[in-house]
Amino acid sequence: MASSSGRVGAGDAGQGQEKSGSEAVKFNARSVVGPIERLVATAQNGLEVIRFGGLVHEIESSPYEVVERKRMYRLRHYFPDDTVADRPVVVLVPPIMVTAEIWDVNGADGAVGILHEGGIDCWVVDFGSPATEEGGWDRDLADHVLAVSSAIDTVNEITGRGVHLMGYSQGGMFAYQTAAYRNGKGVESIVTFGSPVDAVAGMPFGLPHGLVSDAADFLTDHVLNRLPITDSMVRLGFQALDPVKTARARIDFLRQLHNREALLPKERQRRFLEADGWLGYPGPALTDLLQQFVKHNRMMLGGFVIRDQLISLAEITCPILAFVGEVDDIGQPAAVRGIVRAAPNAEVYEACIVAGHFGLVSGSTATRQTWPVVRDWVNYLSGRADLPTQVERMSTEVVRNGPRTGLTRAVHALGSLAEAGTSLGKTIEGVAGQTLRGTVELTGEAARALPRLTRLGMIQPHTRISLGRLLSEQARRGPQRELFLFDDRVHTQEAVNQRIDNVVRGLISVGVRPATRVGVVMETRPSALAAVAALSRLGAVAVLLAPGSELSKVADLTGTRLLLTDPENLASAAATGHRVLVLGGGDARGLDIPAGADVVDLEQIDPAKVALPAWYRPNPGLARELAYILVTGTGDKFDVKYVTNHRWALSAFGTASAADLGRHDTVYCLAPLHHSSGLLVSLGGAVAGGSRIALARSLDPARFAEEVHRYGVTVVTYTWTMMRDILDADTFPNGHPHPIRLFIGSGMPRGLWRRTLERFEPARVLEFYASIEGDVVLANVSGTKVGSKGRPVPGTAKVELIAYDPLTDEIQVEDTGFARRCADNEVGLLIGTVSDLVDVSAGGLRGVFAPGDSWMPTENLFRRDADGDYWLMDRRDTVIPTPRGPVYTQPVVDALNDITAVDMEVAFGLPTRDRVLAVAAVSVRSGFTLAPKDVTEAVRVLPADQRPDIVYVVDDIPRSRTYRPSTRAVQAAGRSEPDDNTWWYNRTTENYEVLTPDLAARLFA
Repeated sequence: MASSSGRVGAGDAGQGQEKSGSEAVKFNARSVVGPIERLVATAQNGLEVIRFGGLVHEIESSPYEVVERKRMYRLRHYFPDDTVADRPVVVLVPPIMVTAEIWDVNGADGAVGILHEGGIDCWVVDFGSPATEEGGWDRDLADHVLAVSSAIDTVNEITGRGVHLMGYSQGGMFAYQTAAYRNGKGVESIVTFGSPVDAVAGMPFGLPHGLVSDAADFLTDHVLNRLPITDSMVRLGFQALDPVKTARARIDFLRQLHNREALLPKERQRRFLEADGWLGYPGPALTDLLQQFVKHNRMMLGGFVIRDQLISLAEITCPILAFVGEVDDIGQPAAVRGIVRAAPNAEVYEACIVAGHFGLVSGSTATRQTWPVVRDWVNYLSGRADLPTQVERMSTEVVRNGPRTGLTRAVHALGSLAEAGTSLGKTIEGVAGQTLRGTVELTGEAARALPRLTRLGMIQPHTRISLGRLLSEQARRGPQRELFLFDDRVHTQEAVNQRIDNVVRGLISVGVRPATRVGVVMETRPSALAAVAALSRLGAVAVLLAPGSELSKVADLTGTRLLLTDPENLASAAATGHRVLVLGGGDARGLDIPAGADVVDLEQIDPAKVALPAWYRPNPGLARELAYILVTGTGDKFDVKYVTNHRWALSAFGTASAADLGRHDTVYCLAPLHHSSGLLVSLGGAVAGGSRIALARSLDPARFAEEVHRYGVTVVTYTWTMMRDILDADTFPNGHPHPIRLFIGSGMPRGLWRRTLERFEPARVLEFYASIEGDVVLANVSGTKVGSKGRPVPGTAKVELIAYDPLTDEIQVEDTGFARRCADNEVGLLIGTVSDLVDVSAGGLRGVFAPGDSWMPTENLFRRDADGDYWLMDRRDTVIPTPRGPVYTQPVVDALNDITAVDMEVAFGLPTRDRVLAVAAVSVRSGFTLAPKDVTEAVRVLPADQRPDIVYVVDDIPRSRTYRPSTRAVQAAGRSEPDDNTWWYNRTTENYEVLTPDLAARLFA
C-alpha cells in the first residue's frame, strides 16, 4: 500500500511535473512571441508612418463639389447629390492658418457629416494656401472678409435662402465682421467656436494685453514686412503654445504604435494636427489682425476698416451663438464673451463646453456635444426643433475668471499634469502673467505721458512746433495708419499729408505767404481740416470763423483780407467784398459765384504744375509765432483770442497727457474746428496722442449713436451743453453697451455732468479749463469731484489765486505791497506764470510776489478747496454787485442745474431803481415740473448771501453756436409779469415763494 501509495504519489508528482513543464514552455513562448509581435507591429506601423506620413485608415472624406472658384476662395458644397428641398443652409468658415478640412476631419462624426445627417445643407469656404495661390502672400484681412461676403451672395442665389454663418477661431471673427459689413443681409444667424472679440479681457494664455500690444508693434514694423509666415512656422508656433500637450500626444502615439486598432480612429485627426491641417499666414492679414484687433481691440470697440469702410459689430442684429471652451487658452472665455457687449443689437447666446481650442470643433467632445447642439440650434431657428438645453442667453457681465471656469480648469490641469508627469510651469506662468499684466497697466499711462511732457518742457521761443509739423512727423512714422474718419470713410496719414501738401501748393499759387492772415469759413469736413493744417504748414495764420457769423465785422476786426471757404459758405464769404478761395466738394461740383466777386477755385489748380518758390520751407512755424485767431461773440461784443504755436502745443500735449490718448483711441469731435475745444482739445489732443480723429458734421444725436459704434469711439469731446441734446434724444438707453471711456471738454453744467455719467457708465468726464492768453491749463483728471476744474496739468503754467475785489476790480495787497495769496475756499483771481513765449506787455502783471516776477491774469475768479482742486466762480465782468456783496453766478447755475427738472439756466444782475438783484432764469425739461420747494432745496448748498433774489421759469433759453446758454438773449427778452412760476427768496423763512404783483412792484420800483 505504501509502495502503491508511493507510486501513485510519484505518478501524480510526475504528471504534475510534466504539466508544469508544458505550461512553462508555453509561458516562455508567449513571453518571447508577444514582444516580438509587438515589435514587428510597431516596426510595420512605423514604416507605414515614415513612408506615407501616417497610417492608412478607412475614414473617408465627405463628398463635395467646388461650386465657385475665385482668386480668394473656392466654395465647396458638401453632399451635392442630396436634393432634399427646403433645408436650412450653413456656410462654414475656417481660420486663415487651418485648412477647410477642419470641418470634415472626423468624417461622418465631423461637422459636415453630423449637420448633413440632421437635414442641413452644408457649404464651406476654402481660402486655399497662400503658398500656392496667386498673390497669396499679399492677402490682407479685408480680402478674407470680402471673400466670405461673396460666398454668401452665391449661396443665397443658389439656394434662395439666408445662411447660418459659422466660423472657427479667426473664421468666427470673419463671420462677425462679414455680417457687420453686410449689415446682416442674407445671414440668418451666426455661430462661432472659440472666436475672441475682446482682446483686452482675455489674451491667449493670460498674457498682458500691453505686452502683446507692444510685441504687435515690433512684429508689424520689423518682421511681417520681411518674413513670410509659412505653414511649418504656423504649425510649430501652435505646438509651442502648449508644448506639454504636444509632447504628451506624441508619446501616446509612440506608446500605442503597435496597436493599429486603437490608433486608426484618431489617425486622421492626428495627421491633421501634426502636418496636413496647417497653412501659411499672409503678412498683411496678420498685420491687420495684430493692429486692428489685438492692439486696438476694434472688434470690441468698433471702427475696424474693410477697404476704407468703417465697420462695427453693433451692425449685427441676427441671433448669435458663441461656443465657449472652458479650458480654451487661445480663445479665452472672457474674450469670446465680449461679443455680447460688442453686438448690443443682437440676441447673443452661448454654449459652454469643457474643451480646449481644437476640441471645440474636432474630436470626440465635438462629436458628442458641439455638433449636435449646432444641429439643434439651426433647426430651432428654422422652426423644426426646440432651443437646445445647453444653450443659454449670454450675460453682459464681464467675468474674467469665474469660479466654475477656475475649478474646471484646475481639474483639467491636474489631469494633464498627472498624465504628463509634469509640471509647475503653468501655475508659475499664471501668477507671473497676472503680476506682469498689473504692472503694464499701472505703468502704461506714465510711459505714454512722459515723452509728451518732456517735449512740452523742451519748447523754447525758437522751437519749430506746429500742427503741420506734427502731422508730417506722424505721416513719416506710419503712412498707412488711420488719421481721421468722416462720413463712414477712413483717411490715412499718407493720404491726408498729400492732400495738405496739395492745398499748400494751391495757396502759394494765389499769393499766400507766411504770416498772411487767412479767414477760414467752413463747415466741419475733411477739407476744413486740410485747410487749417495747410495754413499751419505754410506758416500762415488761420483766422477761424463760424459760418453764418458777421464776417465783414470780424474780418475788419482781425485784419483779414482773404477768406478760405467751402461751396456752402461761398455766398456769405463773397458778400464781404474780400478775395475768396474755395476748397472742398470735389472738382466736379459747380460753383454759384456771385457777380463781380473775386473768387478762386482751389480745386481747379493742378498742384503738380505749381512751382514752389525759393522762400518756401514746410512747417516753418516757431513756438512764439501766431498760429490761429479765434473769434467768439456776436453783435457789438466780439472776443478775439490770439493763439501761438506754443499755446496750441500746450493744449495739444496737455490734453493727450491728461486724457491718456494713444493709438488705441478714436476721438469723436462734436465741437466745430472754429471753436477752441475743436481746435485745441479735439484736433490738438488727438494729433499729439497719435489717435484717430472722427469728425462730426453737426450735433445729430441719431448719427452720434450710429457713429460711436461704427467708428469705435473711445473719447468724445464736447463744449458746454452739447451732451444735453444727446441725452434728451435717448439714443443711448441706460446700460446700453458702448465703447466710450471718456468725455473731454469744458463748460459742462454740473447736473448734465451727472446725467452723462449715469447714462454712459463706466465712462468718465474730464473737464478742462484753459486760458487762451497765457499758459494756464486745469484738468479734473480723476473726475471724482463733479463740477471742479481740477488742478494744473503738468508742463503748463504754475498757478496762484490772489485776493481780488470784483466790485472795484482791484487786486488786494499785503503791507509789503505784494499781492495777497487767497486762503482755501476764498474767491480770488486766477493767475499763471509767464514763459518767455508770452508778451507780458499785453495785459500781464509784474512784481506780484517778488520784484520782477511775471504773471498773466485770467479773466476768471476761482476758489481752491483744501485738497488743491480749483472751482470756477465767475468771470470778472459778470459778478453781480448786490447790496449784500458780490454774488458769483457759476455756483448759482451749478446748484440749479443739479435739479432733475431743470434743463438750462442762467444767472445775471437785474438793476432796479436803487439796487441790483441777483436773478436766475431756468427752463424745464419736457415731462417734468418745477416747484419753489425744489429751488429752495437745491440752493441750500450755497451760503445765504449767495442765493439768488429771484428765480423764474422761461419757455426756452437760447444757446450760442458753441452751445453755451445765452444770458444776453434771456436779458434781451425782458422780464414778463410775475406769475406762479416766478419766485422770490424770503430771507426770513429761507424759502422761495411765489412773487406776487404787489411785492414785485416794491422790489422793482
